[in-house]
Amino acid sequence: MGLSWRIAYNFLRDGRAQTLLIIVGVAVGAAVIVFITALVDGLQGNIVQRTLGTQAHIVVSSPDLLPLAQAVPPGTVDLRSTDARPQRLRSINNWPGVLDVLQQLDGVTAASPVVTGPAFAQRGAAVRAVAVIGIVPQRYVQVIPVNQDMVQGRFNVGASQILIGNRLAQDLGLRVGDKLRVQGASGGSQVFDVAGVFSLGVRDLDQRYVYMGLKPAQALLGLPGGVTEIDLTVRDIFRAEAIAARINRLTGLKSESWMTTNGQLLNALKSQSLSSALIRFFVALSVAFGIASVLAVSVVQRTREIGILRAMGATRQRILAVFLYEGAAVGFAGSVLGAAAGAGMVWVFNTYGPALFYVPVAFSLVIEAVVVATLAGIAAAALPAMRAAGLDPVVAIRYV
Repeated sequence: MGLSWRIAYNFLRDGRAQTLLIIVGVAVGAAVIVFITALVDGLQGNIVQRTLGTQAHIVVSSPDLLPLAQAVPPGTVDLRSTDARPQRLRSINNWPGVLDVLQQLDGVTAASPVVTGPAFAQRGAAVRAVAVIGIVPQRYVQVIPVNQDMVQGRFNVGASQILIGNRLAQDLGLRVGDKLRVQGASGGSQVFDVAGVFSLGVRDLDQRYVYMGLKPAQALLGLPGGVTEIDLTVRDIFRAEAIAARINRLTGLKSESWMTTNGQLLNALKSQSLSSALIRFFVALSVAFGIASVLAVSVVQRTREIGILRAMGATRQRILAVFLYEGAAVGFAGSVLGAAAGAGMVWVFNTYGPALFYVPVAFSLVIEAVVVATLAGIAAAALPAMRAAGLDPVVAIRYV
């Protein structure tokens, strides 16, 4: 093996110009793989973080009310027209017991009871339709970290303190410490103190959401002691759909994951991943073709030397190993340089780019790029190596 490496090194040294060019080509390919993959991963992570930063991974609620219609015998044509039942605010039956069960499910990291429904916010003559969200603060922030989105005041909800979005505060001319009357759908109303103003980064939510304590929200919405939904977070966000299906089977409750409510986003993420995979594949393919073409030319140019080596006793396996080592060396050297260049490009993007999101470079990505390029170099060297190993020594020595 040591002799094969020395012969491969001499071949690389003799064809320095060709070797340098193909190493540069491999480096460019590896840099593109590292940069594009890191950029797509960072973009996807940022999109998912922004989307799930304002909603639960899974929302569990009461099943929809179905029309009351008598079943017809099998084989009977039903010509009746049945109107859909209007959906009203309802509490989850035995929600404390359901909450205990959900918290113990494998993959669920946090669960929070929530009561939510429509209401009106009034200040003087100004009235706005809002969505009241009654929460248990210590539990809710484990699901949606609203406490990290405060722009004024502090995160505090209670018997008379509420939180409002910055858009709603602008519409009603509110500041921290001002009074706001909230009237629920049941007809009850209460005056609250604005304890803080938040910004979730979504215009509609910042214009409609009003956070308050669980009991005041239950009183406003006419659901004493009840909750309309249980919000969950899961350890692996891409298993949310499977966990939601399991919850539906266990409890019979309506269970929707973020993957269901954000179907278009999920399709966009899949399309991005597919595009990134295709780019990596074709770049690796072009690198392999480049190495193969250089080594094929090298076999032709060094036919006489290969014949001399064969005449001196070098076996076919040794000649085969020489060119495989050469392909591996070119792929490894180029990939190391390219991975470093790709990481440098990511640093430039993070430092001098638009700063819309941060792009991390995982160490595993660098290792993957080096391994893929090295394996591509070995695979590309296979055909030229077999051709070199198959040369007849007598014919090769006479080659001019």
